[in-house]
Amino acid sequence: MSRTATYRTSVSWKGEHWGHIRMGNGPEMDFSAPPDAHGHAGVLTPEDSFVAAVNTCITMMFLWTAERFKLDLVSYDCDAVGTKLIELDRTEIFTRVALRPRIVLRAKEEERSTVEKRARRALESAQKYSLVANSVKAEILVDPVIKMVE
Repeated sequence: MSRTATYRTSVSWKGEHWGHIRMGNGPEMDFSAPPDAHGHAGVLTPEDSFVAAVNTCITMMFLWTAERFKLDLVSYDCDAVGTKLIELDRTEIFTRVALRPRIVLRAKEEERSTVEKRARRALESAQKYSLVANSVKAEILVDPVIKMVE
């Protein structure tokens, strides 16, 4: 039987190109459009939030999967770049979010190949089960760098 979960945010306009967001999980902050859309620099933007949502969701799913795959994770860092297309009529759509995770795993020399294969399967599972990645139209590209240490 299917279940549902509900997540809430609340935004308020502060004047000009400024808003304030309160998230259901507690954080709150000011936001704006990006500078290229008449907004302000140095604050959260909807575009940043979109790319961050993909990056953080896939990260959390990878961490969950890595535990289940019994990977000895030393570190995980991931840069994400979202590419948006701006049409002549000024409509916009994200066409791609590229993630570049840098993963360091502990493994003995003789098992490095096997551990790397498990890590790549864990990344595939993370992308497959990511709520956010499954909810967007843009292509999600994950291009990892996996390093082994003893």
